[in-house]
Amino acid sequence: MSDNTKIKSIILAAGKGTRMKSETPKVLHKIFNKELLGYVIDAANNTGKVTENYVIVGHCADEVENYVHQTYENAKCRLQSPQLGTGHAAFQAYKDLEGFDGEVLILNGDIPLLTTETLNKFIEEHRKNNNALTVMSAIFEDPTNYGRIVKESNGNLKAIVEEKDATLEQKSIKEINTGVYLLDWPKVHEAFLNLDSNNAQNEYYLTDIVKWTIKQGLKAQSYILENNDESFGINSKKQLAEAAKILKNRVIEKLLNDGVTVVDPDTTYISPETEIEADTIIYPCTYIEGKNKIAKNCKIGPFARIRGDVELGEGVKIGNFVEIKKSKIKAHTNVCHLSYIGDSALGANVNIGAGTITANYNHITKEKFQTTIDDNASTGSNSVIVAPAHIGENASIGAGSVISKDVEANALGLTRAPLKIFKDWFNRVKN
Repeated sequence: MSDNTKIKSIILAAGKGTRMKSETPKVLHKIFNKELLGYVIDAANNTGKVTENYVIVGHCADEVENYVHQTYENAKCRLQSPQLGTGHAAFQAYKDLEGFDGEVLILNGDIPLLTTETLNKFIEEHRKNNNALTVMSAIFEDPTNYGRIVKESNGNLKAIVEEKDATLEQKSIKEINTGVYLLDWPKVHEAFLNLDSNNAQNEYYLTDIVKWTIKQGLKAQSYILENNDESFGINSKKQLAEAAKILKNRVIEKLLNDGVTVVDPDTTYISPETEIEADTIIYPCTYIEGKNKIAKNCKIGPFARIRGDVELGEGVKIGNFVEIKKSKIKAHTNVCHLSYIGDSALGANVNIGAGTITANYNHITKEKFQTTIDDNASTGSNSVIVAPAHIGENASIGAGSVISKDVEANALGLTRAPLKIFKDWFNRVKN
């Protein structure tokens, strides 16, 4: 196969995920506010080789299909009903692949830790060895409950044997099947027409495709993962939390190596889609989700939350108990205490006083509006800026103000009732 050969993926996402004990479909559970299925589709798309994805849906099919169609232009859903095993699931895309002369990548929709880098290595190995089929495998010290990879003396795949069918010798094998496959489609597609359900579960299994390929004398091999964490499948809320921790540790390790200071990695969560430049400091108990760009020399936290679609210029300070969402903040602006900045554009050298809120949401019309605050402006403590308001350059907002109109450059905006003092109030109330 040429390096330019295009790939289409089949992503298995039909399962109920009973152990999640949730009305939400398993593949739509989130880490850093991003769906598990989204991690898998992105990993495939980001290889630059996958042109189209077929997502096999079943349980809560409408919900999963709605997510896929709203999020990805190159993904289509195919319904598996009834659900008769992994081989039957993949077969639902068979008609779509009629006449396709490239490669087919089969993935599971609940493996968010699998990286694009690994997929590219997997594809490269498959092509270099001119395989008809390559299965992604991993070495586990305790391989219990996994299908074992049985090899010939030349390293080619001989079989994948499930634990219940394995001999004692086969059970001692530590290389296991992760359920990820790459197929030379013109060579292997007929395997799907030869599946049978002659097993205790009366289901059609993907491992039978491996069996068919080997029986035809075609070359099948395994590709061993360098990092077993990438094969981690999510089947429970406990595993969801474990995957989130693995992912955040992976992200933080990279950031530390890139010159970012993370004061307390144990209490800090940063999404993999967040870019942070060197010499920025992330203080404890900070949570950053979604896609963000943070320039150098920023200070964030402690107890700060960045919710996605945020850009911070050089030297910005986001302080304790501050929440930022869908906002662009230019260099050397301070949002230091107890504030909410959402759907906003803040200029350079702006000072946001403690307790400032940009009120961006109309709960009746469900509309959101943008607040704009220009360079060198400032807001006093406990201010509310009601969008769409524009605060001009060098303008000031007095403490305790509710601003619902534009404030021009160099002006002071102030809404405050006159102060009234009732002398000797304490003694009168006391008596």
